[in-house]
Amino acid sequence: MAEPPPHRLPLTFGVAANKVHGIMKVARLYDVSDIRIEECAKPEPGPGDLLVRTRACGICSGDIVPWYMKRKAPLVPGHEPAGIVEAAGAAVRDFKPGDRVFAHHHAPCFQCAACRRGEYVQCSTWRATKIMPGGMSEYFTVSAENQRDTLKLPDSMSDADAVLIEPAACVVKSVRRGALKPGESILIIGLGIMGMLHVKIARHLGAGMIIGADLAELRVKRALELGADRGIVVDGDNLATQVREITGGAMADVVIVGPGSSKVMAAGIAAAGKGATVVQFTYTPPEEELIVNPHDLYFNETRLVPSYSCGPDDTRAAFNLVAAGVIDSKELVTHRFPLDRVTEAFETARRPESLKVVVTFPG
Repeated sequence: MAEPPPHRLPLTFGVAANKVHGIMKVARLYDVSDIRIEECAKPEPGPGDLLVRTRACGICSGDIVPWYMKRKAPLVPGHEPAGIVEAAGAAVRDFKPGDRVFAHHHAPCFQCAACRRGEYVQCSTWRATKIMPGGMSEYFTVSAENQRDTLKLPDSMSDADAVLIEPAACVVKSVRRGALKPGESILIIGLGIMGMLHVKIARHLGAGMIIGADLAELRVKRALELGADRGIVVDGDNLATQVREITGGAMADVVIVGPGSSKVMAAGIAAAGKGATVVQFTYTPPEEELIVNPHDLYFNETRLVPSYSCGPDDTRAAFNLVAAGVIDSKELVTHRFPLDRVTEAFETARRPESLKVVVTFPG
């Protein structure tokens, strides 16, 4: 993957002093089942900021996890936005009004020890940055820091395609951390939108056998349509047994554990072959514990690797996959709702028949 370009923007956190300019609508989440359309002041960008008019924003699978969102509430959710630059501060050089952009909600400093190791999500600047107030709003500001991971969109890339850049970037990182090699088998547990993106990207990277597993039969069928070789409808504790039958006893070379559950993590470890890598793709509740047998881990040389969010190198790789049509919204976006129907959008995102739900904005 290409190295991100060095920043050329001032190291200031510039949205706190924004002036007020007009009124806009936002979706404010108080709980996953309590999302309200509210009006608030539309910010004016500071000298180093962008003001972006939102065109579309995806609902992340994390946005519908009750315990995770409740501890953040109240907030304006949404970190998968695509929009058009409405205004740029006087110090901005790389963007101008009219540019269509994707803006990542976090961006690193590129200078600290974590950044030098390529561990961008461990950078304190990465964790401190965000778009304001969030993607589920008619307008949001992008600070100078966040412009380090803001990308201009070509005319050929639709808003719905651009919404997939951030989730695809998380999958790019996951597959990279899983060290998937051409010809290797991969088991993908959980076939929501992130599981389907794993299927698409694993196929693009030359995986051998791709096995998709989910509780919902309709999602398993969809994974087969999108490129998986075999599907497993999980019923009780049958996952490892079915993987053993499919692989002739070899089990999976790489296992992606999508659901944020220690029980599913344990099932993923049980389905891993010798020398395999098991990737924890989603956070678990803080009180959950994972019991593992270190004897088996040691002699099987099983690697347990977490993969949290993504960095600028991943977003650029994902951008290229979307631009090339490897990731296509026509295959993956199942529902679209205007902002005024955001409650219905979130309800739909929790249903197994949905993959990607996108909230759209007028204009």
